[in-house]
Amino acid sequence: MLGMGLPEIGVVLVVAMLVFGPDKLPELAKQAGGFVRTLRQMADNAKNDLGRELGEDLSGLNLRDLDPREIVRRNFLDDDDTTPAATKESRILRPGETPPYDPEST
Repeated sequence: MLGMGLPEIGVVLVVAMLVFGPDKLPELAKQAGGFVRTLRQMADNAKNDLGRELGEDLSGLNLRDLDPREIVRRNFLDDDDTTPAATKESRILRPGETPPYDPEST
């Protein structure tokens, strides 16, 4: 969670307990939870508004599809079975054997 382990979270809780005291800490946690809830609602509303504005043409568009890292991962790094190299049977060449030649690739 945000690069924090159990010891770091424990230290933050102890410092919060010392700074705010046990009386205010539950109320601050409630306020933080309300803030996170409001932030999620705002993000969902923005996503819904964007989907409405894009229209039905792009209604199935996922925002993650627009991330350049996801585009590279999907198109270059994933090994799916639809690539031509994966569909052909591959084997190791014997000594002296010539590799297959594809005139369309050169």
